[in-house]
Amino acid sequence: MFSFNIFGDIPRTFNKQYQCYSVAMLPGNEREDVEKGGKIIMPPSALDHLTQLNITYPMLFKLTNRRINRVSHCGVLEFVADEGNVYLPRWMMHNLLLEEGDLVSIENILLPVASFAKFQPQSSDFLDITNPKAVLENSLRNYACLTTGDVIAIMYNKKTYEVCVLETKPGNAVCIIECDMNVEFSAPVGYEEPKKVEKEEDFEMDETNLIPEQKGFVAFTGEGNILDENKKKKINLDGQGNKSSGVAKVPYQRGIPDYNYTVGTLQFIRNNKPPAEKENKEPTNDFKPFFGSGQSLRQSKN
Repeated sequence: MFSFNIFGDIPRTFNKQYQCYSVAMLPGNEREDVEKGGKIIMPPSALDHLTQLNITYPMLFKLTNRRINRVSHCGVLEFVADEGNVYLPRWMMHNLLLEEGDLVSIENILLPVASFAKFQPQSSDFLDITNPKAVLENSLRNYACLTTGDVIAIMYNKKTYEVCVLETKPGNAVCIIECDMNVEFSAPVGYEEPKKVEKEEDFEMDETNLIPEQKGFVAFTGEGNILDENKKKKINLDGQGNKSSGVAKVPYQRGIPDYNYTVGTLQFIRNNKPPAEKENKEPTNDFKPFFGSGQSLRQSKN
């Protein structure tokens, strides 16, 4: 039994070579939507070929620079390029080390859904972003897949930040369309942890050192007596069994004010007594507490 196929076998995969150009070379208005994403623009003939194949959506492609065997992955944005040409974002051409007009091989591929990705900013300026995870999540909406080792471009506030894809799971290339992906950041390239400056310890002064030492008589330091014998008197005992009042008896020396002081003058008294008197006589303390004569306004009756 013989069978003849007049039209020949239709290949079930898409694998073609195109001349690649950056999006800036695309005729018409500037396409910023391509530059800030991970999708390319292909010719209409590629769409006709893909529709004849039993391919799985979304359309994902493997890009290969066969000259140096450099590989990346992408999605497709539109099919409006000139025949024989494809237009890539500038960052993608840098990753593949492609120049304007170089040949690139494009092959449709099926990638696993991403579960984890780790990124490393290429500059410490990325730390100036208030919420980097939210900015990254918003930027990745323009991407269809990620490849380990690629340096992707993220645009925020009219500034482009380059971020390297350090790791992806469950494979080196993953699809990030409608997926729940955990994201981690590594320290930016050239980032150094700020050195902790040890602050000099504040000088702490014991307030008790500011209190002058009491010399001579100290009032109200005696022991008290209780009139009610039924109540036991609490007495503190020192280590030798002697009674202790609980108050340290410190010698106290009371100062004598200058009653002849004149307002508006300053006096610098260095010695209270003449040197001769100090050498010949020992210092005496003539102060007697609660000593003096009192007066009464009421006259006593004779």
